[in-house]
Amino acid sequence: MMQSVFDFFLGFSDWKAYAAVFIALMACGLGLPLPEDITLFGAGVLSYYGKADVHWMVALSMFAVLLGDSFIFYIGSRWGSKLRMRSPFNRILSEERYQAAKARFRVKGNRVIFAGRFMPGLRAPIFFTAGTLHLPYRVFLFYDGFAALISVPAIIYSIWYFGEYMDRVIRIIKNIEYGIVGLILLVGLVVVVKYYKKKRHHPDKRL
Repeated sequence: MMQSVFDFFLGFSDWKAYAAVFIALMACGLGLPLPEDITLFGAGVLSYYGKADVHWMVALSMFAVLLGDSFIFYIGSRWGSKLRMRSPFNRILSEERYQAAKARFRVKGNRVIFAGRFMPGLRAPIFFTAGTLHLPYRVFLFYDGFAALISVPAIIYSIWYFGEYMDRVIRIIKNIEYGIVGLILLVGLVVVVKYYKKKRHHPDKRL
């Protein structure tokens, strides 16, 4: 799949290369089944082969990523409760995904937005849930923007600079992401365990 995506992007050059990446990233942000990481890999490949300027590509990708994320957040804040029960949103954001995202907010609060950028399967549900729960947009943008500022340039610049070792770089990036997700889940588990231990040792005293 990845090679076919790269071949697709390499069919574009100049302004069309930027347009293809922008449209693809917006589609990712809307929750469509197109992995954002693969699109960012494609942006790096276009830069490596000289079909686009890497610095402009990073800037455009950051803008597209944050715009797509903000759109999902806005939809959630404006019509979240109603849309979640209707098609096609109930297929993109199933009840199971919504409840999983909501549970993460209860455990880790606003920091889950930062974590969501590194969790492809839950990214859109988390951002939609943040809007549904009416989290202040400036808070959402801060955490999401901070995470994007790490992930987007890191992926594109890595592929551009180490293009001849592309397969190895992609494996390393994916392993790092899996490691981040694993660490996030581990921290969340520790928080939950501590919470229940504290609750068990200090039960509510009711008259």
